[in-house]
Amino acid sequence: MNISIDKLKELPVFGIAGNFTEHLSQAGEDADFVNVITEEKNAPKGIFPIYLPQFPTFLSTFPLSHSHIDVDFSEPVNLHMEPEMCVLFNVNYTGELVESLGSLAFTAFNDCSIRKPNAKKISEKKNWGLSCTGIGQQWIEIDQFQAGGILDHIHIASYLRRNGEVIQYGVDSPVTGYQYFYGKLLNWIIKTFNSQNDFGPLEHLQHYLVQLKQPKQIIISLGATRYTEFGETGFLKPDDEIGVFVYDARKAYKADIEDFFTNAKPADNFSAGAALIQAIGQV
Repeated sequence: MNISIDKLKELPVFGIAGNFTEHLSQAGEDADFVNVITEEKNAPKGIFPIYLPQFPTFLSTFPLSHSHIDVDFSEPVNLHMEPEMCVLFNVNYTGELVESLGSLAFTAFNDCSIRKPNAKKISEKKNWGLSCTGIGQQWIEIDQFQAGGILDHIHIASYLRRNGEVIQYGVDSPVTGYQYFYGKLLNWIIKTFNSQNDFGPLEHLQHYLVQLKQPKQIIISLGATRYTEFGETGFLKPDDEIGVFVYDARKAYKADIEDFFTNAKPADNFSAGAALIQAIGQV
């Protein structure tokens, strides 16, 4: 299935922080969450907004692009690709609280982040202008958000092309490797939307949903994979090309994904899942 740009502009987008082991420390963001207390040691740290339609702050800037990331490289900037899977959810409410979530489909996501050491909120590192985030055009319908369905077989892979050389950027990871997934993740998301306050790098989510008149659908990116040794410090540069692949491991091997990207095939030719291929450009 496809979702048009006009439809995407109507959908709030959120992200989950710290849902893959070691990612926050690799990204240099673990210190941001030092005072955030979680119920379990391996629990995600929180949820942050990426895009809030028609909201009276910078978060109303539409950041999503299928094909490019636009960056001002006139001054030094540390820019990381964040290879993720995002999910389109139906949202049901009771009063002002989220009651339930229904998963509809998933695609590839690049929660591209500027590493700002003095940012007060994590959202400031995520929405920094037009075409600063990536989302796939192909959406794969979810049969069930529990074990035994298609998601049991989905992996995330990511690569960078620089000066003709293809380099693995993130560790190839099954989505079942998310620290919270399936029912445990859904319960945590619902609780977090209803209870997360404005604290440290996090923001008051219930307030946002009420201000947005309780949107019936939202997109949530579930968290970035760990980086390879190169990816951990391999900040993006002008003319780089990046690829995020959310693929069915029954239909393709890791080597097939790398070959697809190496051969510069268009994202819509990818048949093993959802692909996102973006060029990094100077504004």
